[in-house]
Amino acid sequence: MVSLTEQILGQHPDSVLQRLRQADQVWQKLRTQPAKIPQFVKESSQNLGNLHWDVVVSGGTLGILIAASLQQRGFRVVVLERGKLRGRDQEWNISRQELLKLREIGLLSEEELENAIASEYNPTRVTFHQGIEIWVNNVLNIGVDPVYLLETVKQKFLAAGGTLLENTPLKGVTVHPDGVALDTGETPLSARLLLDAMGHFSPIVQQARQGEKPQGICLVVGSCATGYSENTTGDLMASFTPIDHQCQYFWEAFPAKDGRTTYLFTYLDADPQRFSLEFLMEEYLRLLPQYQNIELSQLEFKRFLFGFFPAYRNSPITFPWSRILPIGDSSGGQSPVSFGGFGSMVRHLKRLTLGIEEALTVDLLDQKSLALLQPYQPNIMVTWLFQRTMSVQVNQEIDPNQINGLLTGVFQVMDELGEGVLKPFLQDVVRFSGLAKTLPRVNPKFVLPILPQVGLGLLLDWLFHYINLALYTAFYALSLPLEPWVKNLSPRWQYYYHRWRDGWQYGAGLDEE
Repeated sequence: MVSLTEQILGQHPDSVLQRLRQADQVWQKLRTQPAKIPQFVKESSQNLGNLHWDVVVSGGTLGILIAASLQQRGFRVVVLERGKLRGRDQEWNISRQELLKLREIGLLSEEELENAIASEYNPTRVTFHQGIEIWVNNVLNIGVDPVYLLETVKQKFLAAGGTLLENTPLKGVTVHPDGVALDTGETPLSARLLLDAMGHFSPIVQQARQGEKPQGICLVVGSCATGYSENTTGDLMASFTPIDHQCQYFWEAFPAKDGRTTYLFTYLDADPQRFSLEFLMEEYLRLLPQYQNIELSQLEFKRFLFGFFPAYRNSPITFPWSRILPIGDSSGGQSPVSFGGFGSMVRHLKRLTLGIEEALTVDLLDQKSLALLQPYQPNIMVTWLFQRTMSVQVNQEIDPNQINGLLTGVFQVMDELGEGVLKPFLQDVVRFSGLAKTLPRVNPKFVLPILPQVGLGLLLDWLFHYINLALYTAFYALSLPLEPWVKNLSPRWQYYYHRWRDGWQYGAGLDEE
């Protein structure tokens, strides 16, 4: 019997069914097979001498953003991209406030920023099965055109003197005392610093993690289609079913320039018994008519989307080598309840640009100094408890509506406390003030059932990071009056202080203020 997935995706161009099954092979391998760790990074005690570049950015899709920013600041930058550097057709959703950071750092003019916006809508909804329904404005309500955005930034990078090497995959790295040598299979390259923007499955990251299995997975499938009668509002997080197949299904929906994008996603672990992406796509197509109140026959599918986002508790990762820094998804700097990608890169773009500029200027490119650019962030670590409360282990038995009930209780309190508490949380910005106001007011009948679900160990771990979240909030507040005094420090100590301050600010979720 032909499944819905085979019937619908099999008729779609671009070999989408084949690509879905290829992604499934990667997902299955991650669940069932020990990772083979190639020695991608080597070390040498010999100096390189003359270096071709200040910075090499490997992974141009999002790496071009920081490459252009550094090139505009006078550094010699080259970008390596294994294919063509081009944005995908599917829009990236973000808030206008977050997008303005690209103008603030000088990557886009006001006109270019507006031209990058492909769609905009309000309001967006948060709703849970047999629970609350909340509507908010200006949260992930901007759809950015990746093709226009990356082409615009790429041209600015080239105009500023940057070099782009397309169809040039990185094949190996050797770290020397004075720089890094890069093997591309063509002419050897060398630079003072390598930025790894190759994503979750970067070979450098794989070597650094030594085959560690991700502790959290966000599995996602979806589509963009026309034919919907209503396409003026969105869903940020919606559920209309209880727990099924040992997981809770969540939905997102966004108006797009060429239709409506809908996603089905769920949080789980990498247990070998977990289902495939193809199974989740089948569930998506089965439940989509109920979710959007429409028949599949009324829809014209433009494209299908699928993937999985691994999350590691040891994040952001710090590399054991000097002169190599992970950025974007390579660093694992997103929370385990977010998709990472564009939003995470934009959020940290200014901090990383200024930090890397200072590291290059002061020549602090050793392992310990670079590790300060990807610091411990307690506001990310506290979200591991949230991820765990929204997931179910393979052999765990809990009330079918427990997750929906808990989320209803939490979001109802945040809604009552106002947008100052609710909106940062919806944008994956966790602050001590918001948690301290929310948690004591959540009805214990929703909280007590999660204790056996998550276990005492995770609760104690969460309490440690929650206390650190409070301390980081206090440290950042205390650091502000010190700014005039810091100018009297040596450049080296200014670098250290700025990284500590950034760590407190971002680790407390105060970068959005």
